[in-house]
Amino acid sequence: MFESVKDEIIKFGKIAGDRNLTPGISGNISVRCGDKIVITTSGSASSFLDYEDLCVLDFDGNLIEGTKKASSEKFVHIEFYKKRADIGAICHFHSPYLTSFAACNQPLQDKVLPEIVFMFGEIPVAPYAIPGSKLLADETAKYFDKYTVVLMQNHGAIAGGKDLKEAYLNIELCEAYAQTLVLSKILGGAKILSDNQVNDIYALKH
Repeated sequence: MFESVKDEIIKFGKIAGDRNLTPGISGNISVRCGDKIVITTSGSASSFLDYEDLCVLDFDGNLIEGTKKASSEKFVHIEFYKKRADIGAICHFHSPYLTSFAACNQPLQDKVLPEIVFMFGEIPVAPYAIPGSKLLADETAKYFDKYTVVLMQNHGAIAGGKDLKEAYLNIELCEAYAQTLVLSKILGGAKILSDNQVNDIYALKH
């Protein structure tokens, strides 16, 4: 029943792994399917997924289909879906540059690149909580009303999208942005857009 969705998760897991967005067994991916969620299993490596590394949950986190335990971050995914009807897929990765900002508890809030300002505004940091805990889900979920990409302090980043392609591209774009900010510091620091320039960017949405 969920074969095409599983194939898509396997495809984007491989892409993410090839681009070093989800090293080793870190990170997880899910897709909303009506009142069910297809999600990667605990300890799976995104680069090397197969059907056995995917399972199906209901919105209470109960296992509906699969032979392995769901990702320990399942409740973060569930809360994201509950908060945002427009979110159809989620990628949680430990990509190096975004995770560096998360490790330093530094949000990406300086207005530097127009496309980032237009698409995301800023990327906040949710407070630290033990991975897989209810507290982590609760603390991170507080940001889902307003933000599509959120850093998780000392952990990684999570991004949603209307489908898996969009969720993946959102986190890939933000990872490249984080890398740009780091490299800009080496070159003396990025030039911040003025308030007028930022307002002009936001005006494009109307």
